[in-house]
Amino acid sequence: MVRAFRYRNYRLFFGGQIVSLTGTWITTTATSWLVYRLTGSAFLLGVVGFAGQFPAFLLTPVAGIFVDRWNRHRLLVATQTLSMLVSFSLAGLTLSGRINMPAIIAILVVQGFVNAFDLPCRQAFVVSIIEDKADLANAIALNSSMFNIARVLGPSVAGTIIAVSNEGWCFMFDGISYMAVIAALLRMRVATAERRPVLGRTALAQFREGSTYAFGSPAIRAILLLLAVVSLVGVPYTVLMPIIAGDVLHGGPHTLGLLMTATGGGALLGAIWLASRRSIAAVSDMIPVAAAIFGGGLIAFAFSRVLWLSLVCMLFTGFGLMVQAASSNTVVQTIVPDDKRGRVMSFFLMAYLGTAPFGSLLAGALTSRIGAGPTLLAGGICCVMAAGWFATGLKAFRAHVHPIYRDLKLLPETPPSDERDDLSAAAGVHILQ
Repeated sequence: MVRAFRYRNYRLFFGGQIVSLTGTWITTTATSWLVYRLTGSAFLLGVVGFAGQFPAFLLTPVAGIFVDRWNRHRLLVATQTLSMLVSFSLAGLTLSGRINMPAIIAILVVQGFVNAFDLPCRQAFVVSIIEDKADLANAIALNSSMFNIARVLGPSVAGTIIAVSNEGWCFMFDGISYMAVIAALLRMRVATAERRPVLGRTALAQFREGSTYAFGSPAIRAILLLLAVVSLVGVPYTVLMPIIAGDVLHGGPHTLGLLMTATGGGALLGAIWLASRRSIAAVSDMIPVAAAIFGGGLIAFAFSRVLWLSLVCMLFTGFGLMVQAASSNTVVQTIVPDDKRGRVMSFFLMAYLGTAPFGSLLAGALTSRIGAGPTLLAGGICCVMAAGWFATGLKAFRAHVHPIYRDLKLLPETPPSDERDDLSAAAGVHILQ
């Protein structure tokens, strides 16, 4: 379950990221509560979600071109440093009492621009430090474990800090946490080959090449479409969590922290399950099942009015979303060539994260009109329907990806047809004897 830890660079990456991501989840929780405390508006919660994610939707496909051109190690150090400065800015404004909605939106937009380069670079960089492709699924599952350990710890810590002081100290902790990942990156010994030279082709030609490859592959196209639907109508449940915690469950920041911790706990269970899988085929077959579990969790959550039941629903929701996203990530990262990895992963992140800001606006507007429960119910139903659509094409999906798995020696070799006949006949004789 931890075989990717045999790579020194991956161990450094994991250790630095788990500290930094804990700080990121503290900030995510604190930002939602700060906006809710200042405005009490579901619509403005949606606007804030849109502001933080929309730049990624615009820039990620373009950023992927430069991820394939530039030195990914140096680019990652730069993006993490900029993110640290953004968190310190948010902390300074909040602790000084000068924070307001325009400032929050402006800071989140800046962070969104940084994330447009950071996210595809981080995805592509992890693959480059895993030398044996057979360990790739394990590394991605461990990444998801790391992400969700932080997701469990971060909201609980944020709820406690907010209850005893204010949101500003949450942002300060986040800024300090970036120092861990920057130090880990600087200690890595990255091969010179990772320094990617500027290619002779134009950026537009590279963009066309990447988009043609991504959307021309039936498997990648299906994964991107399912991710886009789930991210548009399902994932924006996160922006409604303060409304659920305050108005539906009649709690406060501690209740919000419990709900988000339960989601992270379910996701962590999913990551542990994925890390224990040895067959890439089992991972890819879980994509529609996990999407259906996520949608079903949202449907149940929409009807819940008691905290313990809501926490159980969040466990299933977190498990389903994490397994779908990580399984999809594993399949795409496995089958895509390295020279197109940055561009293809930018489309992956555009589908997964880039559609979410529109979903945040939609969820905020719908909640203002029909309430949080019906909005969650509609999103869950759409996710289950999308999972059903993907499942109907699973046979064709396998037919496309399994030959690639075999070429990479990730699946057992299939004997030729005449050899299979001989083996079957021999087995029959053995049984008769």
